[in-house]
Amino acid sequence: MGFTGLARWINAPSTGLELIRENIMRNHHGQQRGRWFLSVKSYRSTLGSIPGLQVHSERSMCTLTMNENVFVLLEDPAAPTRADIVTVQNSQNTGGQVFPVPPHYRTTFLTLRPPGALEQVLHQLRARWIPVRQTAPGAQRSQGGQQLSVEGFVFAIGNDWLVRVGNVVLAGGAVKGMLLEAEYLPLPVLHSQTADGTSELLSNLLTSVLPNIREAKTVAVTISDSQWEEVLWDREEEERQLSQDKTESEEDPDDIYVFGNDGLVSEKKGDWIGVDRDRRSAFLIIGALKSEGIL
Repeated sequence: MGFTGLARWINAPSTGLELIRENIMRNHHGQQRGRWFLSVKSYRSTLGSIPGLQVHSERSMCTLTMNENVFVLLEDPAAPTRADIVTVQNSQNTGGQVFPVPPHYRTTFLTLRPPGALEQVLHQLRARWIPVRQTAPGAQRSQGGQQLSVEGFVFAIGNDWLVRVGNVVLAGGAVKGMLLEAEYLPLPVLHSQTADGTSELLSNLLTSVLPNIREAKTVAVTISDSQWEEVLWDREEEERQLSQDKTESEEDPDDIYVFGNDGLVSEKKGDWIGVDRDRRSAFLIIGALKSEGIL
């Protein structure tokens, strides 16, 4: 697995998938490797229906199934972000006292398996979540739990590139543009120097894959490294790190047998390797669809 970039072709025509396939195979000598299929569901909480419980805003949950993994994005508008807590900690003189960590932050991103397990848990616990059906604009939304899907193909260009292209298909069959993803296999990690996390290498490839159509509306779907670190927050890891820092601060600095770890290279969580690549891709896809009001 390699470093990936994602783009959204918002006003793709009904023939967009075939146009891209023809362009890749004719001009890039690409080969079709298989199908690309993702399924997306959205839910909303019903905590406001509990007698005596006042809820300022309901929580939302989106799930994206990719192969054997289900990526779950939960959002609670009433909860603070991790950046909010860090800002408060830095602005207040706590005298060494640790600021209490909230039960959860505004965004929680999970990876579950196998597919279908989440629905079983929600049913068994009688959790107050109901599915929301994605339909075409203007149509009434129902609670049938139907899914939005991304349906297309995977292409290989040489030995270095994989390109995934697919239509965004709503529950009623309407198509809402396309998603394109390019993966550069030789490079598993690439930390962009730009603020928005874009990569010129991947942007150029995605641009060359698109057919030359006037008034085509395409946007890059990106996330900065700092934003991704917020998404990957792990309570257990943070508590372990705080405990380790406290232990190191209590060690005798004059002990000649104690060495620091400043020069050691550690594994960076969230790199584009293994399931982390799929997690980042899933988060970007959900974010892109939510920003357009499709989810």
